[in-house]
Formats: sequence, structure tokens, C-alpha cells
Amino acid sequence: MNKKLLAVIFGTVLMLAACGGAKTDKTATNTTSGTPPTETASVDPEKIVKAKCTSCHGGNLQGQGNFPNLMNVGSRLSKDEILNVLENGRGGMPAGLVTGAEAEAVATWLSNNK
Repeated sequence: MNKKLLAVIFGTVLMLAACGGAKTDKTATNTTSGTPPTETASVDPEKIVKAKCTSCHGGNLQGQGNFPNLMNVGSRLSKDEILNVLENGRGGMPAGLVTGAEAEAVATWLSNNK
């Protein structure tokens, strides 16, 4: 009897686990315009920089220790060069810290810092 009860409980747990954890559908359409949402529309480069860059480059991106000042990085590097650093790393900067649309948005935002 205990084995049957255990099997029922285990089966119930498996079924509930399989049904949970719904993910959002990126192919869903915008309900107001009927068009697919763009992923870059929700990317906030300032938030990403705050979350991923300020711990090494300083709260105002002023640079600290061996980490360079990013306040005027756009005067030294182009958007493509910044994107390359984000994707491939350089010096103490790890590769892939920011990727995809987020990396594009951050590279654009940082390249405007002149």
C-alpha cells in the first residue's frame, strides 16, 4: 500500500512540475497594434550598465583601479570597438558579460559618452 501511495504522490508531483514554470512567448503579438514586439524596445542600457559595469568601473563610470574611465569612452572607441570589447573581453574585462541586443544598446549608449 505504501508503494502505491508513494507512486501516486510522485506522479502528482511530476504532473504539477511539468505544468508549472510557464515562459513568455517572444513571438506573441502586441495587443494594441497587432505587431510582434521588438526585443530592443525594452532594453535600457543605463540599467544594464548600472547592473554590470559600475562594480568595476565605478558608480559614475569614472574608472577605478585598473578599470578604465568609461565616462568619455566614445571619444576613444567607436561603437563597433566597444561592442567588440563587450563580446570578446579585453584586459580584465570578461567576454560575454553583456550579449545580444543588450550589448548593442550598451555599445551605442557608451559610444555617445564623449
